[in-house]
Amino acid sequence: MPKKYLLSRKDFLKTCTVGAGALCLTGMPAMRTSASHAGNPDSTGGGKGFTSPVEASWYEQEDGQKARCLLCPNECLLEQGERSLCRVRENRNGKLYTLAHSNPALIQQDPVERKPFFHVVPGSRALSVSTAGCNLRCKFCQVWDMALVRPEDIHAYHMPPDQVIEQAKAAGLRSMSYAFGEPVVFFEYMMEMAELAMEAGLLNLVHTAAYIKEKPLTYICQAMDAANVDLKGFNADFYRRYVGGELSNVLNTLLLMKKSGIHVEVTTIVIPGINDSPAEIAEMCKWIVRELGPDTPLHFARFYPLYRLSGLPRTPVSTLEMAREKAMEAGINYVYIAKVTGHEAESTFCPGCKARIITRLGFIVDRVEISNGQCDHCGHKIPGIWA
Repeated sequence: MPKKYLLSRKDFLKTCTVGAGALCLTGMPAMRTSASHAGNPDSTGGGKGFTSPVEASWYEQEDGQKARCLLCPNECLLEQGERSLCRVRENRNGKLYTLAHSNPALIQQDPVERKPFFHVVPGSRALSVSTAGCNLRCKFCQVWDMALVRPEDIHAYHMPPDQVIEQAKAAGLRSMSYAFGEPVVFFEYMMEMAELAMEAGLLNLVHTAAYIKEKPLTYICQAMDAANVDLKGFNADFYRRYVGGELSNVLNTLLLMKKSGIHVEVTTIVIPGINDSPAEIAEMCKWIVRELGPDTPLHFARFYPLYRLSGLPRTPVSTLEMAREKAMEAGINYVYIAKVTGHEAESTFCPGCKARIITRLGFIVDRVEISNGQCDHCGHKIPGIWA
């Protein structure tokens, strides 16, 4: 395995340089084209396919020409020419290559609240980056036309890490966000961008399904300031049937992230009749309090009919309110309802004095009453990244 990522956070900063000649995208609209709209290259350098295969960081050779990926728990064992389950790793003559490096399918500016991060520099904007590919197979995937396709099936852009970071700097953004698709599958690309982002004084944020092995996760945690983890349910059978993975691996990732000291938020999409059991939600919330702490922000997101669960109804608001009540009963101090614009639970309330300290309407932040990480009304310490 290449030693490229076996660095401490301090070493990251010592060895990084920011390249020149970047394309400035200040005020640029989102760059994303789904598989169904992929076409010929355009003036931004976009087109179908992948442009710069790079040897992967986490694999081992077996039986001569076979390659076993060691990035995630799937541990795909690939013959010559075969692709991994995530669709972006390929065995070429016994070596494993990533086809996602410098090949983003999405680059866009977003409010940090869209990630969602509610306790990270409210009202600021991030540059979001994603490639094709995902190592899970969620039947309710919200971005299936980007995550559950091959790189050559989607419109993408040749954009090396230094150019991406120069765009974020030119636009005056506060952070980089590795989100929308699954950042785990573009590990090498993300890590190189994260190194340069740290050098440039940008925050690194990751929104992930957290399906990754412990060793590569350790290096991600060294480079990230905050993570929002999709904890898609709290039932092992649900994870196998609807997600295509093992719940225990996700829980282990959350524990390691918390131990690493990065800021952690959790998101759960509540699906009618699938993962909306009050008892199961209560059990999940008790686990969060016990293992991650009561100050862990928890977002209950509304399900909308998508992909292979398009026949289900959207989540009733009353179900989301039930979930929030269970979370608060379990002792979680910051519980949000997502994708219900105008709901009171979009805002942040101080656990000490109960005052509304961050007022939100959708992705719009109207007022922040937090100074130096403390409630302006009573001085209660509010967890997060506020500066």
